[in-house]
Amino acid sequence: MQCVILAAGRGTRMMELTSSVPKPMLDVAGKPLLEYKLAALPEEVDEVVIVVGYLKDVVQKHFGATRAGKRITYVEQKNLDGTAGALWSAQTVLKDRFIVMMGDDIYAKEDIARCIAPYSGWRLLVQEITEMHRSGSVEVGEDGLISRIVEGDRSKDKGIASTNLYTLDMRLFTAPLIPKQEGSLEYGLPQTVVAASKTLGIPFEPVFTDKWVQVTSPKDLVHAAEMLKRMKF
Repeated sequence: MQCVILAAGRGTRMMELTSSVPKPMLDVAGKPLLEYKLAALPEEVDEVVIVVGYLKDVVQKHFGATRAGKRITYVEQKNLDGTAGALWSAQTVLKDRFIVMMGDDIYAKEDIARCIAPYSGWRLLVQEITEMHRSGSVEVGEDGLISRIVEGDRSKDKGIASTNLYTLDMRLFTAPLIPKQEGSLEYGLPQTVVAASKTLGIPFEPVFTDKWVQVTSPKDLVHAAEMLKRMKF
């Protein structure tokens, strides 16, 4: 099984911290953020596809061609046209069923294992949080499946947040890319997956966790280090 890690962006909210390294390579407790993602991957994953862009050489030099027995393939996202655009840039090297995750957030090994358990549909790891802020808000229908993901909510209300960790398959690429917002030049993966699941009739299941660590600003790096100690990485 393959895992796609989207690591092409700089991470402008990190300010000067990303002037010499891309956001996924920022240090947390002595290791780059990307190291924790590879360490959390189950044995079923034998290839990691890293989508690079900003300062791509830093990522490639650090990880090389293999890591912990897993083959590493690099794909460059030359046009930074959103998260769906990033995944589409890796389309030619993908096959069958695969995981997609962000290059900066922290995920627990047991959650990834639950997401890749046998299932005919797609999955998204989600977490209930007290304040949505910048998180994508996940709406679940009466059938228990994901019906909508709203980004840019910025509300202080509690809700179900998308962690942006997906289990998908090649059927996704038969569906059209959907802009992040009306008129946007970026294609959003949440919008594209939700629309595709409805068009193709593929169930889109939420998998709940309480171990996701979102990293969007410098202060989150401190929180991430504390959480990683609890998760025993």
